[in-house]
Amino acid sequence: MNTQTKIMKKFTFIGLLLLAIFATSCTGNDGFDGVDGEDGLEGRVVEVDGVYFDYDATNNIYSTRLTFSDLTNFEILESDAILIYRYDYDVELTDGTAYNWSLMPQNFFLDGGTIQYIYSHNFVDVDMYIEGNFDMSAIDTSYTDNQFFRIVILPSSYLSSKFDTSDMDAVLGKIGVTEGDIIKVSL
Repeated sequence: MNTQTKIMKKFTFIGLLLLAIFATSCTGNDGFDGVDGEDGLEGRVVEVDGVYFDYDATNNIYSTRLTFSDLTNFEILESDAILIYRYDYDVELTDGTAYNWSLMPQNFFLDGGTIQYIYSHNFVDVDMYIEGNFDMSAIDTSYTDNQFFRIVILPSSYLSSKFDTSDMDAVLGKIGVTEGDIIKVSL
């Protein structure tokens, strides 16, 4: 064997060794180790009860802001996606009761016109709004007071996945969150 062949074999061996070390040092689907050592816990859900919307007469809109640091102690990343579900009503089952959730945006057709729950977010907070196509100053408080939401935080690795985000159970199953994992906050 000539010297050049021996050198190439050494470089190949060293390169493969470094690749093996690098590959085994990575953790999780996207390097996310979870909080408090809970490897593999990627998605998070925060349930927030007692949300009130304030009316802005100048813009004819209701709004509220929820700050993530007030709701939980885990970090929200800029790359995370946020889904918000609004509680609609209870569903009676043969073995108990279940909540019915609707993914926002959500529309309601009232006598005066249409209202829509929408939201915008960043990694610090989420702003939720109720917009309408009529004078909303007198809409029923059942739409504005003591509202109940679930906020789902999805790591960016799920953004390319295809799954039904309108189905709360499908989302929880996809991200591996059980009812017991949901962080519950009352305002």
